Amino acid sequence: MNKIDLEGKCAAVTGAAQGIGRAITERLLASGAEVALWDRDADLLASTCAKLGNKAHPVEMDVTDPANVAAAVAATAETLGGLDIMVNNAGIAGMNAPVADYPIEEWARVLDVDLNGVFYCCRAAVPVMQAQDYGRIVNIASIAGKEGNANASAYSAAKAGVIALTKSLGKELAETGIRVNCVTPAAAKTRIFDQMTQAHIDFMLSKIPIGRFVQVEEIASLVAWLASEDCAFSTGAVFDVSGGRATY
Repeated sequence: MNKIDLEGKCAAVTGAAQGIGRAITERLLASGAEVALWDRDADLLASTCAKLGNKAHPVEMDVTDPANVAAAVAATAETLGGLDIMVNNAGIAGMNAPVADYPIEEWARVLDVDLNGVFYCCRAAVPVMQAQDYGRIVNIASIAGKEGNANASAYSAAKAGVIALTKSLGKELAETGIRVNCVTPAAAKTRIFDQMTQAHIDFMLSKIPIGRFVQVEEIASLVAWLASEDCAFSTGAVFDVSGGRATY
């Protein structure tokens, strides 16, 4: 593991109790940051934090509730003494179905978590970062947001929205000490696969030139750099980690 210096930094990671969020949390902790783990699964959250040491702090919350998000930001800033890094990772895949058959309720559910949740977290975190004129916001999008995956319209649309939100917010804050970027991973083998059909999983793998799924630790290493002071001149940008699937 290459050393990235996050010593003394205060971070929050959404969807942090498992999968990509947990890997990101572990990498931030290893780099010296103190991390608030935001998740709605109280039991899993407590179990994860118990394994990560005294610099890991559980915050039970729901990214789809704006008031809950605002309270989580306030609690995190009070507990950690600030908020330097906000990683918006929480997400769901939603069902696989053609647009003509896609349930409206499912469409709304996926966009609420995957796009609205990112907006609520950014909206609440930015004033704290503006007050200290420093911050790093890293949004976890997806290669699906660049290319669109058939039979995954809600997920693809939500992740495309995260990319556009990142670009917009990055430009808004470009003259401040806050940097806003996003990551577009290929699929990683996490519990999110439980929400997908095997045919869709096979399709995603077939599109990756390297011939395997991304490892959560590979995503986490990129996020750690984006969360560091070294990432000073990139903002509103999209960083690819898709095994060669996207080359733009």
